[in-house]
Amino acid sequence: MSTRSLLLGSLELKQTYQRNMAIGFGISGGVHILVILSVLLFSSLSSKPVKAPEIIIKSKADLIAPPSLSQQIAQPKVLLEEHQVRPNVGVPRPVPDEEAPQQQEVANQNQLQQLAPATPIENLEGDIKMDVNKVADELLPTPDQFVPVEVQPVQVAEVQPAYPDIARRAGIEGSVWVKALVNKEGKVLDVIIAKSSGANAGFEEAAIAAAKQTVWKPAIANGQPIAVWVTYKVEFKLK
Repeated sequence: MSTRSLLLGSLELKQTYQRNMAIGFGISGGVHILVILSVLLFSSLSSKPVKAPEIIIKSKADLIAPPSLSQQIAQPKVLLEEHQVRPNVGVPRPVPDEEAPQQQEVANQNQLQQLAPATPIENLEGDIKMDVNKVADELLPTPDQFVPVEVQPVQVAEVQPAYPDIARRAGIEGSVWVKALVNKEGKVLDVIIAKSSGANAGFEEAAIAAAKQTVWKPAIANGQPIAVWVTYKVEFKLK
């Protein structure tokens, strides 16, 4: 056999196979459709419609009445124990007249009206007197009070004390420790002796007089000038 004869034979065989395959699929699909239609037809013929019962109402008594309240389920009752506080009242007992409180009389409205001033006070400036210097002194620190500051006061104008004549003639020298109250403006408001010279030659009086004339740069606390006490030494020496 030649090669051409083999090719023609295989082509015919392939065409026959495809035709037979298509016929088989068609027959199988038709059988399945026939079976499904048969089942549906059988189920529709065998089922019978259900007829609802007829109820004839002749009067209102035949209507279904709602359940009465007595037939409803009773709710369980919860017993709540109330917190009762019994009053604690003591039994009164008689006491001697000396221990019994005196009867107080309450003023009525007319009596309270008589106590009120006839005319209201409108101007309080003329009746109020205030000692401004006393109030300012109360706000100033005491000599022993510690005042925290950020910048200590600095003396900007020093005044030399006058040398006492008694000490000069006697040839006495000495030193005095003074404590001055410098206000927020840098002025000296008060001066006291922190430590005397012990010579009794007038050094203390001269140091106080000179300290009151000095000028200071005030102390600073929280960015604001304040009043503080300053302690420094004053020396008396003969040239």
